[in-house]
Amino acid sequence: MFTVAGFGSLLSEKSARTTFPDLENFAVAQIRGYRRVFAHRAPIFYERGIANRETREESSLSCEPTGDPESTLTVTCFDVPWSEEAVAAFVEREHEFRFNGVPYMPLKGQGTLMGTLFGVGGISRPTPGMAVLCTRYSDDEYKSVRCRGDASEFERRYGRHGVTTIWDDPDIGSEEFILPCRTYLRHCVLASQKIGNAAKDSFLDHTYLADRTTKLRIYLSRNPTILFEQPPEELAERYGG
Repeated sequence: MFTVAGFGSLLSEKSARTTFPDLENFAVAQIRGYRRVFAHRAPIFYERGIANRETREESSLSCEPTGDPESTLTVTCFDVPWSEEAVAAFVEREHEFRFNGVPYMPLKGQGTLMGTLFGVGGISRPTPGMAVLCTRYSDDEYKSVRCRGDASEFERRYGRHGVTTIWDDPDIGSEEFILPCRTYLRHCVLASQKIGNAAKDSFLDHTYLADRTTKLRIYLSRNPTILFEQPPEELAERYGG
């Protein structure tokens, strides 16, 4: 078995099972020392027609270290029976990321009677363990390691969509940084709501835009229509939380 930590679309068990149909022990947990950031481009958004380059609403999520070992994220963790096929499926789904092994902990109150009564919701991993977390890469590392230095591989995944940078966006830190893909953002928020208040609040309060300053809760308060926009009909199931 190997254990995966989900922080975006993998907060949804339904989404997780599209890649790992045989997953087991899907539950919530907590990790320390990381935050979520909408600050990179994912090729699947261009392939599915849900990235908007004109408005810069094209970003996906990654995790990155906060420098604060006491900062926490509520995530999902699930076990995948080890096979070469399962590992290959994981790498293909999360091709643009660096894979870090991180410790996770049970989430206090989850899966208990009191937790359920007070709306915490969800079933917690019962014991601590280690999981694979998808974290921030750099363009140079991605090209040399994941693409094995093959320029045609980068072209196949990104260049054909007019994308020249995944991680090293020169506009990050300015007023022109990329913004969350609307369909994907809605999907992740709905998925977090389904697994309880702890996950929902963690997603809203510990997820940032590419400026590393604006919290997602604030961004959604300024853009409330995002949560009411339906995905394209052919993607309704995939991006329905």
